[in-house]
Amino acid sequence: MATHLELPTGGRMPILGLGTWQARQGAAREAVKFAIDVGYRHLDCAFLYRNESDIGDALRQKIQEGVVTREELFIVSKLWSTFHERSLVKEACQKTLAALQLDYLDLYLMHCPMGFKAGEELFPADGSGMIIPSNTDFLDTWEAMEELVDVGMVKAIGVSNFNHKQIHQLLSKPGLRHRPVNNQIESHPYLPQEELINFCQSKGISVTAYCPLGAPNWPRSKPDHISLLDDPQIKEIALKHNKTPAQVLIRLQIQRNVSVIPKSVTPQRIEENFKVFDFEVAQEDMETLLGFKKRYRICALSECKNHKDYPFTED
Repeated sequence: MATHLELPTGGRMPILGLGTWQARQGAAREAVKFAIDVGYRHLDCAFLYRNESDIGDALRQKIQEGVVTREELFIVSKLWSTFHERSLVKEACQKTLAALQLDYLDLYLMHCPMGFKAGEELFPADGSGMIIPSNTDFLDTWEAMEELVDVGMVKAIGVSNFNHKQIHQLLSKPGLRHRPVNNQIESHPYLPQEELINFCQSKGISVTAYCPLGAPNWPRSKPDHISLLDDPQIKEIALKHNKTPAQVLIRLQIQRNVSVIPKSVTPQRIEENFKVFDFEVAQEDMETLLGFKKRYRICALSECKNHKDYPFTED
């Protein structure tokens, strides 16, 4: 089973990475240091997570200690939605590079197809709590991202939370110079996304799964029945393989040739989540894991449903 995904740009993305969303600042620094010691080389970051400077400290320390070289790392970050105006894209990427203390990113993703009103607020909302859109088009934002590749600030560019139609729009854009190499989407047994994953892979676009464990610490309320780690069928498959439910859910994505970025700040879990290359989920169990009738999108961004580019209308 592959440990890396080969990108069309020549880069090699480790199939398993550490997610850093929700990692509070000090916790993010310690989690990244521990993860690098364990063997993680793919780190998933974002301006939105507000912890990139702590991650940068961890990266610098591990490189200085000689534990890892910059070239061995695969660092991903994301352009946030308040920076979709063409004139803001380069500055946003520079902020991320400065925080991470890096000269380049291996992969830079458009965090979301929706542009929000520019400014300090990450989620600018109107009086009724709905997002205030910007007057931008993600195809124009993409052109500004292409320039980041040209000047060497990023090795490759991709997208996140794009649906089938939006990927098609981007690939059909006249004068497209750099194709997206990755689409990062929510995926787990209650949202397997088989059609979207197959479509992306058929177009040479790799896929990364976020919330692979069902986001057990999701900050907003979630129905009680939405707990993948407590699902009896998933627990039964884990028991059969002498693994944890989390390890089975991570392995599921790897066997689909999908990169996967479980997040944790707990050393024991960070290490446990990395021990997924010594077993294989049987075909019948794969079918069970991808065959649940239950459907639940954790990251639905419902306050953005009024946006012209809201991506989750296909659910």
